[in-house]
Amino acid sequence: MRFLHTSITVHDLEESLAFYTGVLGLEFERRRRIPENHAEIAFVRDPESGARIELTHWDGKDAVEAGEQLDHLAFEVADLDRVVADARARGIRIAKEPFRLAGGSGRLAFLMDPNDVWIELIEPALPAR
Repeated sequence: MRFLHTSITVHDLEESLAFYTGVLGLEFERRRRIPENHAEIAFVRDPESGARIELTHWDGKDAVEAGEQLDHLAFEVADLDRVVADARARGIRIAKEPFRLAGGSGRLAFLMDPNDVWIELIEPALPAR
């Protein structure tokens, strides 16, 4: 398992991108809409450590309560089905069973940690043969 990124919910994606790139010096990586989630995301990266932050703007969510800013932590896994089955056997709550996003190549699932923090598991697509 490899840690990939932390996702935070933002009020204004443009303002947040300007802050993280202009003020903190992170590098813009990519941005895309996710229609099925009613959201738009953008990734910024620390050029020194390689750490990434996913900025998530939810369509129609005008107010974010204190404590709601942390959206999820993401980990890459080689065998999503095995990790989810192991988590289930340990009594871990499965928030979303394995699925694919439209236009995505890998599969995703979400677990809940003991504090109700969402943990995203990402299984990348196998290389074409």
